[in-house]
Amino acid sequence: MHTQPVSTPFNTAEAVEQARFNMIEQQIRTWEVLDGNVLDLLKKVPRENFVPVQYSGLAFADLEIPLGNGELMLSPKIEGRIMQALEIKKTDKVLEIGTGSGYLTALLASQAAHVYSVEIMPDLSYQADKRLQDHNINNVTLEIGDAANGWTAHGPYDVIVFGGSLPLSPTHAQQSLAIGGRMFVVVGDLPAMQAIMIRRISEDGFKRDVLFETALPILSNALQPDRFSF
Repeated sequence: MHTQPVSTPFNTAEAVEQARFNMIEQQIRTWEVLDGNVLDLLKKVPRENFVPVQYSGLAFADLEIPLGNGELMLSPKIEGRIMQALEIKKTDKVLEIGTGSGYLTALLASQAAHVYSVEIMPDLSYQADKRLQDHNINNVTLEIGDAANGWTAHGPYDVIVFGGSLPLSPTHAQQSLAIGGRMFVVVGDLPAMQAIMIRRISEDGFKRDVLFETALPILSNALQPDRFSF
């Protein structure tokens, strides 16, 4: 994979690699990401090249990084848990809802056959496109639109990933899963959000497992539950 270095506050390449090592050992492993393939992937795909330049010093920090327009880059440990949970195969067709910085897109594309990634903010999509091209990641189709309630254009999908949270479980989007497909989504309201894995086990059957508790920003235009008012 060809990579283009970016300006970072790290003085040497060794300092960058030490910071990456610390991120993996101190944040990601301790959050129960132990899959060797995922850990190798996080070593290989340079996270620092997908971070907005003004936040380059935070590339390996345990936090969400602002991308503008109220959107955030997921924390490294969440990205690691997503990749481990989905067990992506080289034959998988993936839908990512929320391209963001393009880093999770790059991780997905490194393991899948093809990734369709939809972003509601055009500027973010254009920036992600440049980063992916800089790294010769070509098995990605970026599209601009509102996919908070699903994106049927290229379905059915083997994998669907939501890059932000939803107040309600995405029952419409899960219909775009192939049989045997799986979906990662964070569902709920603050402070009680849950990361959920939904698997399609038959035409009408879905299996739902809670993976862990977390909190992510809500996706733009996500369906809202009825709220009682008095």
